Amino acid sequence: MPQYTFEDRNESVTEKLDMLAKAHQAGRYDLAMSLCESLKGTLDFEQQNHSSPAKPDIAATAFASVRDLPRAWTQWARGWKYCKIVSLSETVGAPRSAEPVDLAVAFRADQTANLHRDVRVARVDAGNGTVQEIPSQIYDVLRRGPELFSRLVFAADVPAHGQATYLVFYGNPNAELPDYTSDLVVRGEGYGLDIENQHYVVSLDRQMGQLARMTYKREHGLELYAGGKGHGEPPDIDWAHDYVDPEHFQKLRMRNWPTCPNYDVVTGPLCVRVRRWGFPHSPIHPLFTPSRVHFDVTYIFYAGLPYFFKEGRIDMTKDHQVEAMRDDEWVFSGYSFTEKVWFDKQGKLHEGDVPSEHHSNLWGVGFYHRDSRDALIALWLEHSAENYDKLKHNGSPTLHYHGHGQLWSRYPAEAGTQFKAGASLWQRNAYLIAPYPKENGAKSVEDIRHRLVNELEVRSDDLPRTSNPTAAGTLARIGETEDAAPLKPAIWKTLREVKDEQLYKADSNIVDMGYVYDVRVRDGVVHVVLTMPHRGRPVYNFLVTQGGGRVEEGVYERLRKLPGVRDVVVEFTWEPAWNVARLTDAGRNAMGLPT
Repeated sequence: MPQYTFEDRNESVTEKLDMLAKAHQAGRYDLAMSLCESLKGTLDFEQQNHSSPAKPDIAATAFASVRDLPRAWTQWARGWKYCKIVSLSETVGAPRSAEPVDLAVAFRADQTANLHRDVRVARVDAGNGTVQEIPSQIYDVLRRGPELFSRLVFAADVPAHGQATYLVFYGNPNAELPDYTSDLVVRGEGYGLDIENQHYVVSLDRQMGQLARMTYKREHGLELYAGGKGHGEPPDIDWAHDYVDPEHFQKLRMRNWPTCPNYDVVTGPLCVRVRRWGFPHSPIHPLFTPSRVHFDVTYIFYAGLPYFFKEGRIDMTKDHQVEAMRDDEWVFSGYSFTEKVWFDKQGKLHEGDVPSEHHSNLWGVGFYHRDSRDALIALWLEHSAENYDKLKHNGSPTLHYHGHGQLWSRYPAEAGTQFKAGASLWQRNAYLIAPYPKENGAKSVEDIRHRLVNELEVRSDDLPRTSNPTAAGTLARIGETEDAAPLKPAIWKTLREVKDEQLYKADSNIVDMGYVYDVRVRDGVVHVVLTMPHRGRPVYNFLVTQGGGRVEEGVYERLRKLPGVRDVVVEFTWEPAWNVARLTDAGRNAMGLPT
């Protein structure tokens, strides 16, 4: 019998490109389109399994044993084996309160069963020596060899010119998915979301994910929208990104997408990230389908904050000319504002018209209303370029633009610019919706931008020293320690007996394949959270109950046989989406992947 490898069960990108070229040459456009779709699947896997993760702020080798912490903290964190000590430093004299910190953190894969269940963050109070858990969020987990790379978000408090210590606990096989209270609420599916916190509600366009409308949660509930006839695409308030091709023949827009060609969504109690990327569409797509300007845009929303972010990248894939290009443009119908504001290069906020000498060197623009004090101000935090030395920082706001309303438009390149392949433009912006105060309004906005431009410094640190370490309560919830969860080892062992019937002869099971997200036990009732590998297989019940297919006994029947189990409840979820990093070493071996 031949021994098939992982590569034997797939065609590589190179092979598929060769097949695509032959299909195209033969006029088999149907086959060529199928091969393009298959290529995207292969690239999706390679991105999950081979792309280079961000350099970690905290390395996998930077950890301590929980038993080496002060005794009071060790008892408080009972059930967890490891922790990372993270030091945050404030260096510009701007105190931070509940400021989101988004860190790249690496872990040894043999020290954790599941980062989403496992990780807990605690703040060390340097004054009284106590530790206290704070909400945290894990996302974008990747596995590379023996290490797991992830993003970790939490809200930090750091005094001006001061330092704060946070402990990142992990390594508890009995840990359960944490349930944190948050004002961040998400409704909808895919990228067509409504996202709400205590300050605003934003709606992303159901067609292509652009920010369509925004409602302020204060006083009369101002709603920002774009109306009018438009140009054929939905009327969203965020109009970027787009460009005009040579001779002003046509404008190609992200907003012309009938659906997002590529997207990635992260949801959680602390942040929501919606990333979309692809080539913009012609107004008469597919008659014209140029692939010379690639757009990549991410919205980021946080719990509790009166601002959100947009990050954008523009990549030139070939030499070409543009007559115009916009990388930040917002349009508001209804004339909700009466006054203009703008930032100069030094970070000073000014009111009124932009003087001519500042037209090409702006670092933020916006509006406010003189009576209601409602405001929307764009804080341009970063705007840079690679392999292009004529980047423009323009975008003066206008209170009236015929046929549109109130807007600003930033054009990063001059008309007729000849870009070279490999040129890239990058931006990071914050959009502030806090009221513009009558007293010291400019100073209050300047302070916010100053904090956002000067992020906290991060480093891995030694064990914190305190004269009287103390802790109240425990880090563990009910069922997260060995003595409180005696059934869990048997439950996990039993779940490893359940296989996906479509992997006929693979030595795999739903635990090693990463289908099981969580297990909780309360008063003899076992609650299991399951997923499936992709949305083409939404009918998961064949794993749960007996009957149908090749599964003799499912999750329900097997767990009900365990002594002490009174009932079983199975919950299904698509969030976070399954990926290759969820495979255990046994699962990777079963699929023919290296560990």
